[in-house]
Amino acid sequence: MKQSEQELLQFVQEHDVKFVRLVFCDLFGRQKNITITAQELPKAFTYGVSFDGSAVLGYETVACSDLFLVPDCSTVVILPWEEEAGRMVQMFCDIKKPDGSDLEEAPRTILRKAVQRAANLKYICRIGTECEFYLLKTEDSIPLLKPMDQGSYADTTPLDQGDSIRREICAALEALGMKPESAHHERGKGQNEIDFRYADALTAADSFMTFKWAVKSIAHRHQLFASFLPKPFWEDSGNGLHINLSLAQGAQNLFQTGEQHNPYAESFIQGILDHAAEITAFLNPINNSYCRLGCFEAPRYVTWSHQNRSQLVRIPASSGEYSRMELRSADPACNPYLAFALLIHAGMEGVEQGKRLQPPCNRNLYEVKEEEGLPLLPRNLREAIDIAQESNFIKKVLPESLRQKYFTQQERWWQEYGNENLKEEIAANLFFY
Repeated sequence: MKQSEQELLQFVQEHDVKFVRLVFCDLFGRQKNITITAQELPKAFTYGVSFDGSAVLGYETVACSDLFLVPDCSTVVILPWEEEAGRMVQMFCDIKKPDGSDLEEAPRTILRKAVQRAANLKYICRIGTECEFYLLKTEDSIPLLKPMDQGSYADTTPLDQGDSIRREICAALEALGMKPESAHHERGKGQNEIDFRYADALTAADSFMTFKWAVKSIAHRHQLFASFLPKPFWEDSGNGLHINLSLAQGAQNLFQTGEQHNPYAESFIQGILDHAAEITAFLNPINNSYCRLGCFEAPRYVTWSHQNRSQLVRIPASSGEYSRMELRSADPACNPYLAFALLIHAGMEGVEQGKRLQPPCNRNLYEVKEEEGLPLLPRNLREAIDIAQESNFIKKVLPESLRQKYFTQQERWWQEYGNENLKEEIAANLFFY
């Protein structure tokens, strides 16, 4: 047994832990969990905890369905609000096959490989998220398309009725070891945003999963529903997931603001711009995602600029360790492990090839017409699937088995809703996002 596992077992005993929540997700980032008693933890480290892979979207078939969860000791946290039947801790898990090898389709495994690619080149990619969500009224615990308040951007009470809930969420996240930096009411009625300090990519992805679960859990306690659906209301802002990325060598952040960028940071940005259309099927995975792009400060074109919020990539006015790029197209329906992995791979390809950053586009892109010829993001899920399926980049960095399962499911969603039944899709999916 590894020393870290021994220390964790001692931690569990000293804190009188009764239950362990083992967390993983399906191929599309929907969180799953299995709870074991604390006495079963040594067995979990040695043999893993079995689960039915055929029942989880995107994993094994019925004919070969036995998979195993192996807890990651570095992710343990005590859940502050789960003590009615005994203290509970949470750990994220890696997914293994019966022979002990990694499941190549597992999103955490995919992200680890991207992180290792950067590490092999002596780089560390740090990621911080800014995530929007709606707080909706409920009836018998069923969400309604009715926002909890009439507030707008940065409003205060009584227009903003979510302030105390956001503070409760932030306090819970801090208790879980996460680092929320700010929270405010967003533009939409009942819409909120919480922003996080940067972390390494795997920690950022785990934290995003915990964040969504915590927000939904706390909202439920207030007889509300937290919706991360990209575009629940036609007439109001969509829910974006702004992804802030920086690149470091040792202690030095290679991103800088102003006119003189570090050339490696520029190459990293260009690598992402070059593959933006190809990875959109993963950053914006459902039909509803494409109702958000192109309006309410959500980008439509593959361009970049300083500070300009109509761009795909924005360089915020920041300095020192906080210098970064901000990708504005993703939405919270994405699987963060796959999204972050693809962004790192694209950025590192840019660094490896020494790509030169294209000129900035210092325009209000909501006033631009398509015939002006600026490169576009996919306009719907059908376009996104087609572009991703033809991408040599995607084929190189994602295993064939994952691509086949992922695109097959997206094809089903397109055939079911397409561009014709988008309002029906909102009603059908509201509870799941």
